[in-house]
Amino acid sequence: MTDSAAQARPVFLGQNQYGKAENRVVRVTRDGATHHVKDLNVSVSLSGDMDEVHLSGSNANVLPTDTTKNTVYAFAKEYGIDSAEQFGVHLARHFVTSQEPIQKARIRIEEYSWERIEAAGEGEHSFARQGQETRLTQITYDGSSWEVVSGLKDLVVMNTTDSEFWGYVKDKYTTLPEAYDRILATQVSARWRFNWSDEEREMPDWEESYTQTRKALLSAFAETYSLSLQQTLFQMGARIIEQREEIDEVRFALPNKHHFLVDLKPFGLKNDNEVYLAADRPYGLIEGTILRDGAEARIPADLTNL
Repeated sequence: MTDSAAQARPVFLGQNQYGKAENRVVRVTRDGATHHVKDLNVSVSLSGDMDEVHLSGSNANVLPTDTTKNTVYAFAKEYGIDSAEQFGVHLARHFVTSQEPIQKARIRIEEYSWERIEAAGEGEHSFARQGQETRLTQITYDGSSWEVVSGLKDLVVMNTTDSEFWGYVKDKYTTLPEAYDRILATQVSARWRFNWSDEEREMPDWEESYTQTRKALLSAFAETYSLSLQQTLFQMGARIIEQREEIDEVRFALPNKHHFLVDLKPFGLKNDNEVYLAADRPYGLIEGTILRDGAEARIPADLTNL
């Protein structure tokens, strides 16, 4: 193949990024005999002037992924981990400002919670892993503006009453009976986008924001008399937007964890909304975005991409 033919290849390099995924870091802060734990899974993704490493194999602009891993652990020592968001901001700023070819950094963090075990004896240094949900955040920085999207996944919630489902479309394939008193259960996956985007403004209190946002979505779930999971989804998002001024957008994915009344008539027993079969699949999947008036949607519709 001639040089001119090679130059005429009908291909070009599109979007690309690289980094080190799932760096597990546990930071113990010792306040005398009382210890505090932050347990994170940090993924770093970098992009910018990286054409040559793809086109010619030149690594001149490449910061090794092993270096990004080392940076995560060094920053855990140097800066500590006040919150997943704050830690991600430190990392993203460092990669973009310290390496000229890097023009954008995306930091994704999962945080795992530990509950202190109250025990006899001196000191508070024993913990039990909490398995209720995983806290999440994604920080993106391009050298001038920030985008912080936080959230949670695997938070299982249930109302044993105050839920109905009736009046829906019926066709020849419909067999589902209408329900006027049912269990409503779901496994919440939620993301919320902060309106903080530049360092001229004061950062939110990330820890307080997470605590209160979680509280808002749980209280809305518990307090909504639900005629559909979609209605509950909207009320959960609306409660967050109304109570948390630092948040402009909320996205939910709510799988409907179906509970079906068991037919006990063959045994001469009446089932008065007491015994259920919990079915894990197939399941209804309800998704939706709730926005502050005037805000635009930026959280991906597919939360698996965030």
